[in-house]
Amino acid sequence: MQTVTVVTLGPGNPNYLTRQAEKALREARHLILRTSRHRTADWLRDEGIAFTDFDTLYERYDSFDELHRAMAEALWLEAERHPVTFAVQDAITDGAVRCLRETQPDGASLRVIPGISASDVALAEAGVVGDGWLIVPASDIGRVTPDPEWPLLVTEIDDRILAGEVKLHLAALYGDEAPVLFCPSTAKTSRKPARITLCELDRQPAYDHTVCAVLPPAGLTDRVRYGFEDLVRIMARLRGEGGCPWDSAQTHQSLRKYLLEEAYEAAGAIDEDDMAHLADELGDVLLQIVFHADIGRSSGEFDITDVTSTICRKMIRRHTHIFGEDRCETADQVSDNWERIKREERHQRTQSEVLRDVSKALPALTRAAKVQKKAAQVGFDWDTAAEALPKVTEEVAEVQEELAAARDPSEELGDLLFACVNVARLAGCDPEEVLTAATEKFIRRFTRMEEAILRDNKDFKGLTLAEMDVYWNRIKHDSETR
Repeated sequence: MQTVTVVTLGPGNPNYLTRQAEKALREARHLILRTSRHRTADWLRDEGIAFTDFDTLYERYDSFDELHRAMAEALWLEAERHPVTFAVQDAITDGAVRCLRETQPDGASLRVIPGISASDVALAEAGVVGDGWLIVPASDIGRVTPDPEWPLLVTEIDDRILAGEVKLHLAALYGDEAPVLFCPSTAKTSRKPARITLCELDRQPAYDHTVCAVLPPAGLTDRVRYGFEDLVRIMARLRGEGGCPWDSAQTHQSLRKYLLEEAYEAAGAIDEDDMAHLADELGDVLLQIVFHADIGRSSGEFDITDVTSTICRKMIRRHTHIFGEDRCETADQVSDNWERIKREERHQRTQSEVLRDVSKALPALTRAAKVQKKAAQVGFDWDTAAEALPKVTEEVAEVQEELAAARDPSEELGDLLFACVNVARLAGCDPEEVLTAATEKFIRRFTRMEEAILRDNKDFKGLTLAEMDVYWNRIKHDSETR
């Protein structure tokens, strides 16, 4: 049976080896060190304990992921011949040990002997007391987004380049001037932590796998960047005891209009192609979501995790070509699959149920287009916009008939608009966007018409509609000939 025993060496001082770890090292049939650059290697030599190492592997791979996989593969291969003891600085955080677990063959044995880690020593030497620590090896710093509410310990900063990567990753969240307690190499006879700023992390005299950095908690007002959880905390504080009276007084109903307004403003930023503005407006949209979630939390209805869990489950369920066994090669196939799954979830047996399910809160033009599109799913549709256009002419005549008879034309006007939406949809145009563009064009031409009237020293109120039409047609002609 393949057997690999993992031993924690700790920061390098043999006095920190546990009795169990020392016994495993002395009794090892084949001892492999992750690296002989560890100070314990000298003690092993002095004690006459033979070992090999993986130092030559470091130069062969471009990433730690590849390196760790290579170490795990070599260890399991060696274990086919005899039991192997693998010594690392900290078995709990070591990436190669993680790969050993992930690739453990059936029937193989993996035994991990814990011990005093470099992080334990670093925290003790730094005089840090408490719990809730996030401990991350420097090579894994890109995998995590630390929560600045909790202290952070970065271990195994074994060279200047890696220190620079850690600095850049954390500076985006904490800022360049964030305080850092730098714990130098255990190779020093007197290991004394130094207080530096984050921007100085890659400017220290020496680095090796025992070098650590401690970042204390950063308050909300001390950050450069903020994560999603920070927004949730801020909202809870604003609506909590002693918080903001206005925020505390809001309800789902009172905020409804703001949710719509912020969504439209985000859409406007997209139209402007202004990414900085879009980021700002999306933040306002996200605020509304967190606001509603906190109202739900305080009333015991739901919380933000219910919101994120619901949408995550929905995305997994409806992407069966990614998370399941369905095959979708095109965007149209994905869309059809989405609609099929959606109908199954909502137990919709008829197409009428599908149509009625289109939200009444949507803008009228958008809702009309969505209803028409869903009716088209069962073939109730024209093939082209040209085929749908005569229906517009028919509805215009019916509106004229109602007006001539001095009757209310509301119903026929609705039919006319619905027919126009059909033509726009079949022509590949979004009716909301088409009407918005037409409105903007009207405003531009009206503005130029007014400017022309003022240049002629005339007043709008003194002109007849026919006289205004002269100006309007002139502006329209100029626009079309440009």
